[in-house]
Amino acid sequence: MRSVRRKAQAGPTQHRKRFKIRKEDQVKVLAGKDKGKVGRVLRVDRKRDRVLVEGVNIVKKAMKKRRQNDRGGIVEIEAPIHVSNVAVVTKSGDATRIGYKIENGKKVRVARKTGEAL
Repeated sequence: MRSVRRKAQAGPTQHRKRFKIRKEDQVKVLAGKDKGKVGRVLRVDRKRDRVLVEGVNIVKKAMKKRRQNDRGGIVEIEAPIHVSNVAVVTKSGDATRIGYKIENGKKVRVARKTGEAL
């Protein structure tokens, strides 16, 4: 007997997770082996609650040779870290949480510590 594939039933709509940390933000690492380091957010992964920060959480990965002139071997790359372990840095260099204010009919991100617009 042949198995029959069924269509996935449409469940309740899932909303997209919203992080206050975005791509290109300057962030400071709050916990882990790279605590205190500051870097730029390269990528945000909403499904896994993680961010990829430039120069932070460097791991060694064995890479396979892909092309003739390409070198394989052990390469150091950045690995994602949990979004709760980073905080946005203000222009003065302080780590802060982010809030929102409505100015002139537009929603603006502001630093909770200083109140400055980000």
